Amino acid sequence: MNTSLKQQLQHKIDTKTKPPGALGLLEEVALQVGLIQNTLTPHIINPYIVVFAADHGIAATGLVNPYPQQVTAQMVHNFVKGGAAINVFCRHQHIALVIVDAGVNTDFEEDIVITHAKINRATDNYLHGPAMSEASAMQAINKGKAIVNDIVNTGCNTIGFGEMGIGNTSAAALIMHQMLQLSVTACTGRGTGASDEQLNTKINTLETVSRFHHLGTKDMSAIELLSRVGGFEIAMMTGAYLEAARQKMVIVVDGFISTAALLLATKIEPSVIDCCIFAHSSNEYGHTKMLAHFKARPLLQLNMRLGEGTGAALAIPLIQSAVHFLNEMASFESAQVSEKIDI
Repeated sequence: MNTSLKQQLQHKIDTKTKPPGALGLLEEVALQVGLIQNTLTPHIINPYIVVFAADHGIAATGLVNPYPQQVTAQMVHNFVKGGAAINVFCRHQHIALVIVDAGVNTDFEEDIVITHAKINRATDNYLHGPAMSEASAMQAINKGKAIVNDIVNTGCNTIGFGEMGIGNTSAAALIMHQMLQLSVTACTGRGTGASDEQLNTKINTLETVSRFHHLGTKDMSAIELLSRVGGFEIAMMTGAYLEAARQKMVIVVDGFISTAALLLATKIEPSVIDCCIFAHSSNEYGHTKMLAHFKARPLLQLNMRLGEGTGAALAIPLIQSAVHFLNEMASFESAQVSEKIDI
């Protein structure tokens, strides 16, 4: 960390025409963005949300998901038509949106307006074996890096990641379970709206998966964990985090699944966390525990659990506001306003 720059940024924040700390968390965000961009005058330029979509082999069984697997492909078409929540939020906040086929269980038309990066048509069922090979996990990570690198070349310096994939809260719960060494129950929520009976079946199924892959007892690399129980969208997002941090972008972290991918990215490269601003506290069970692991202070608490990068899209205007106050708000000296009296 550039200690001198941090001191200068803090002085600039503290001498604005306001009581110290009066802008709360926005002051911390302004400081962090300045440190990420290594400047006293940071800017949010051409922000993007990237939504990675993929299917999971386990979802074909119906054991962990109340909605059928084909909803993933149907939602990708909805994204392309502009009808999803993430489309609405990005459209009105002037955020560019990219949809990526990381491994959806369908063959999309070549001319559909998405990024074609399919590794395979869904992962394998991790109840019976690995979800993917380690080579496929690395391929997905590298594609995620390449997608972010292409976005950087548009001039973008701020990015958020979302996902779509029926069954992916289960993969995220298993990743959290292994990496934080918490019980499966402590990591597993209702996902797309499981009933009490469906939630119990989901937990019992994931406990079976954990025993099969020795998730509660074996130390694993991020690549091995991805290969055993991950998803192609989670693997691709892991690579996207790594490249965005390497490029010193401002990274806006969305909800439960996006934070699980961040767990993997920080296991590979711990410094990724320095570029991350946490958008919101998801209402998906387990997310608050991941936030506590990162000692994160999310910007929003809206009881959302939709995914798609929606929390990140809503948080980006707040980050822009933090940067604007840092750059445009008068100081006590420039506004000729008296500062607090020292007694």
